[in-house]
Amino acid sequence: MSALDVQDFIQQNRAVADQVETFRGYWESEKHWEARREFILRNMNDFKAEQLDHLLSLSMVWANNVFMGCRYSTELLGKVKEMAEGIVVVDAPVFKTRDEIMKNQQGR
Repeated sequence: MSALDVQDFIQQNRAVADQVETFRGYWESEKHWEARREFILRNMNDFKAEQLDHLLSLSMVWANNVFMGCRYSTELLGKVKEMAEGIVVVDAPVFKTRDEIMKNQQGR
């Protein structure tokens, strides 16, 4: 689902789109929200209504990893990255661990 596909889906499914808009956090920038909204819309059909909180949690894990560099277990990150496959985030921040920084410093 590309950004254009997301816009088409939203226009054709107003009720779902309106529901998804209620999940936006007040702290989320437009860029952050557009990516997380796409994650939610791509995966909504794979979750039952009673599992919606789980999907929203996974969307936050993915967004926190992409936009803030938060780290999670390998298994969890693998799952959310698979769920987000194909979502393009333009100018996503790049994060380095302390160990990576130290290794670069020692190589000088």
